[in-house]
Amino acid sequence: MRQVGFIICFFASSFCWAQINHPKASPFTTIEQEFGLSKIKVEYSRPSAKGRVLFGDQVNGKSALVPYGRIWRVGANESTKITFLSDVVIDGQALPKGSYALYAFPEEDEWQIVFHNNTTYWGDGRLDYNSQDDALRVKVIPLKTLEFQGNFLISFDEINHNEITMIWKWGNTKVSIPIQIDTESLMQAQINEKLLNSPTAQTYYEIARYCQEQGILKVKSLGYINMALNLGGDTYYFYRVKSLILSDLEKYSEAIKAAEISSKLADKENKDEFVRLNANDIKDWKSELIKNN
Repeated sequence: MRQVGFIICFFASSFCWAQINHPKASPFTTIEQEFGLSKIKVEYSRPSAKGRVLFGDQVNGKSALVPYGRIWRVGANESTKITFLSDVVIDGQALPKGSYALYAFPEEDEWQIVFHNNTTYWGDGRLDYNSQDDALRVKVIPLKTLEFQGNFLISFDEINHNEITMIWKWGNTKVSIPIQIDTESLMQAQINEKLLNSPTAQTYYEIARYCQEQGILKVKSLGYINMALNLGGDTYYFYRVKSLILSDLEKYSEAIKAAEISSKLADKENKDEFVRLNANDIKDWKSELIKNN
């Protein structure tokens, strides 16, 4: 019996050692993208076109990999997962923060994109998928591209504080999904908290800069940057933001003075970029003064 046991263990061990870790046909990847005060994470596998018909009906007798009207896992292997760290809005519909499986139902002129609550399905989940578990379903228009994308690709572009576009590309097909977030509300809550807890010069500067970038609270933001200067002293970036706020308020003479101070301070620290930025703005603001006079 000992000999039989040894033989079994030997063959079991040999079988384990015989397993080959071969390269995957559809490599797995994870991408993370910050936007506003939040972040999006996508985990998916990237199948290759390999000369196949990717979407639609038969072409030259070849069946498409993803027929029209059929569920697609948006990638390969296990279901593609997307995680939002904050609540978002997609096509005017609210989607709570959390993790979802991504699915699509492609058609020639319109795709339905699904954010699904059940993230456990392997593959496209065709036999298990239940639309009652959809968290959100939106419609998008697919575009044909001249550039061919070999491996399926998910990326993000057109990023600002409040919006981001998720882009899918495969073959000559491109799908874009705009996503919005209420950064202003998140930022305002953070501002209120910071102002109540011993704000520093940097605190006031960052609040003023954000307001200027967003074009909001112009008068208040001027007060914030002045507080930064009172607490932190003269710095080229404090005066840079002050000049921009003053120009937004159409106080061009004062904006020019602030920009000139910023330039002198920046020059002392060899910050040539800020010297040039201020010079360009001073030129524009002098033109505005001439127009107004």
